[in-house]
Amino acid sequence: QLQLVESGGGLVQPGGSLRLSCAVSGVTSDSYAIGWFRQAPGKEREGVSCISKSGNSVVYTDSVQGRFTISRDNSKNTVYLQMNSLKPEDTAVYYCAAKNRALCGSSWPRDSSYDHWGQGTQVTVSS
Repeated sequence: QLQLVESGGGLVQPGGSLRLSCAVSGVTSDSYAIGWFRQAPGKEREGVSCISKSGNSVVYTDSVQGRFTISRDNSKNTVYLQMNSLKPEDTAVYYCAAKNRALCGSSWPRDSSYDHWGQGTQVTVSS
């Protein structure tokens, strides 16, 4: 069974930065494409970014393009989401998820395309 644990959330002022981590255990993390999602109060869960098994292919939703960077260190079984220039609208619970595929594919923003989920970490952007 694959386990994913997010960390790194917290309270940050607008314009600030945070780095989220997703630690993967149970199997080698480089067997899976990994996605980051977020869910704000009263809203549906939204796909934020995805990284392929190899780390050579990444995708982002438009609202975070140029501000967020996804990466992975397969030697540490960890995927990161570096978030810069944070805005109040980035406030949400952030989740990482793994899919049993090497590539993110066109379905990457859909949460139904992922097979394993973490518990989430809260990110609050406020002055």
